Amino acid sequence: MSTPHQDATRDRIEAELVDPLQAMGLDVEAVEVTPAGKRRVLRVAVDKDGGVTLDDVADATREVSRVLDESDVMGEMPYTLEVTSRGVDRPLTLPRHWRRNEDRLVKAVLTDGSTLTGRILTSSEDSATLDVSGEQHEVAYADVAKALVQIEFNRKTEKPEEKDD
Repeated sequence: MSTPHQDATRDRIEAELVDPLQAMGLDVEAVEVTPAGKRRVLRVAVDKDGGVTLDDVADATREVSRVLDESDVMGEMPYTLEVTSRGVDRPLTLPRHWRRNEDRLVKAVLTDGSTLTGRILTSSEDSATLDVSGEQHEVAYADVAKALVQIEFNRKTEKPEEKDD
């Protein structure tokens, strides 16, 4: 559990990073500061439409490092910086998360306690349409308590093309 001071530090760090990373086409998805002995670990998760590449992460790492070096937000205590992509284990909490995961399988726990598992067909600013066993269900984000992308190892997306000999 974090303290109010840790929350304030995290919020200040995020505020410093949002604009410079947005200029690079990246969204700040999460900022975590955790103690690690005499150091701290600063983890910054970024994302963008189409997903982030290793080059995006490298560029974002340089930019985050530059911004933090020019700011006093991290104080004098040493830290280790880790910039990562959002990852599939993070919940879908914003409309852009749903949009960026269209055609992925998602499990949604609704505020009434029921669950839906289906593929995201479309999404808007207020809701997403899921294909649940062939039936379309529109789910308002306000009705979602938690939603996670489900990992599919053997998903077949398209039929293989036939070869002409």
